[in-house]
Amino acid sequence: MTLRACLTGVGGYLPSRILTNAELAERIDTSDEWIRERTGIAQRHIADAGETAASMGAAAARAALDWAKVAASEVDAVIVATATPDNPFPSVAVRIMGELGITHGFGFDVSAACSGFVFALATAESFIRSRHARRVLVIGTEVYSRILDWNDRTTCVLFGDGAGAVLLEAEDGEARGILSTHLHSDGRFGDILYVSPHGEEQPAVLRMQGREVFRHAVVKLAEAVDEALAANGLKAEDVRWLVPHQANLRIIDGMARKLGLPQERVVVTVDRHANTSAASIPLALNEAVRDGRIRTGDLVLMEALGGGLTWGSALLRM
Repeated sequence: MTLRACLTGVGGYLPSRILTNAELAERIDTSDEWIRERTGIAQRHIADAGETAASMGAAAARAALDWAKVAASEVDAVIVATATPDNPFPSVAVRIMGELGITHGFGFDVSAACSGFVFALATAESFIRSRHARRVLVIGTEVYSRILDWNDRTTCVLFGDGAGAVLLEAEDGEARGILSTHLHSDGRFGDILYVSPHGEEQPAVLRMQGREVFRHAVVKLAEAVDEALAANGLKAEDVRWLVPHQANLRIIDGMARKLGLPQERVVVTVDRHANTSAASIPLALNEAVRDGRIRTGDLVLMEALGGGLTWGSALLRM
């Protein structure tokens, strides 16, 4: 009998503070029209001083456990995708385990920038398939507002804070679960999207060559999508929902056109959340599952590209 990693719980957390394009236009040389036209973003959530990657991730995890009706004590592992940990160590994952009262099993962080959730999902699936764990919390949590140069209009308008979580559980059978994951990295392009080193007079901040990132995203995401479909003997028309990384509406629209999916079958949150990096896919999943769009039996395709460069895709049958 095939053992599959099935998604049984979803959760999300967004800080209450909302920063609109109009507010940003009061600080820097930009406008609501300029931001919307190039990115599709209208607003983003910003963590307050008391909110951390761990606290937001724990809130999203609790919501996922509540949805699945599973107690934290039944979780075997916690895998957190984040590029903005609260400390170099201990990991955000073990901090979240502490907040949830999980005193057994294991937890660790995955660093793959905006692709982090897909990488963490693949890692969790491997633990389940190899029978090292039966229930794994996979969390994406980010506080990008703390690594942005708020004087750089080309980057500070793009990102927001938040956390999303899913619970994966082992189930026998082939009716549902993660069908396959596909991961890639190419360090030759690490300098087109990175966080600068922290210095005595200069804090670590995000730097990006936007046009280069866009160019690679279009090509590499298309390849990752084709790879996932081919690995499972499926066609684009078999996909019910596209849940992409929420970086830029133009990239999302391009992937939808490639798959021949109408807009109503693409989950979009970038307009309200901006780019929440590793949190963006689980936040979008949480929204679409809870509002009833994504249902049991639906084939869901996820894809992301991030700094590294890293990129990947995952196919999931709900």
